[in-house]
Amino acid sequence: VHSRAGNAMARTRAAVLDGATRAVEKHGARKATMADIAALAGIAKGTLYNHFRAKEAVYAAAIDGGIRALAVECGTAAREDLAEALVLAAERIGGNPALRRIAVDEPATLAVLMTPSEHPLWRLARATVRDVLIASGAATSAAGIDAVLRWLVSFIAAPASDATAQAAILAAGITAGPA
Repeated sequence: VHSRAGNAMARTRAAVLDGATRAVEKHGARKATMADIAALAGIAKGTLYNHFRAKEAVYAAAIDGGIRALAVECGTAAREDLAEALVLAAERIGGNPALRRIAVDEPATLAVLMTPSEHPLWRLARATVRDVLIASGAATSAAGIDAVLRWLVSFIAAPASDATAQAAILAAGITAGPA
């Protein structure tokens, strides 16, 4: 019984996070409401409030889940080729429809997303980059982690047309370490 209830809660949470992403794509982060998120998740608004009290908490959970999922993909790719993992991350970030909507319609929200801080999501992003660098065998200096994060965050505002060449240069610099 407990595993069924746990599975149902996990499915509901996944639906909520997907609904939040689709609500941002459709309405933008500021204009989306809890009712929009619930409707796009296919759940009652009351059920949504059982999981999250505010849309900011839903957004934080969605970003957290996105970072963690991308970390798994990039960690796997980094074992073979760090540059390939960096390109994968850049493409996912630059091509994310919710982030694209924020970049176009909500510059103030974009600025907050792009500003490194001690927020728990930034700490997660730093830890994720560190783990990907470890998976590739590269050095994990604070400067290298920050360089990768700053490069990746730039794709939120403006997806680059030549991420492959940029990633190769960045990966070579990080892999080489200090001279």
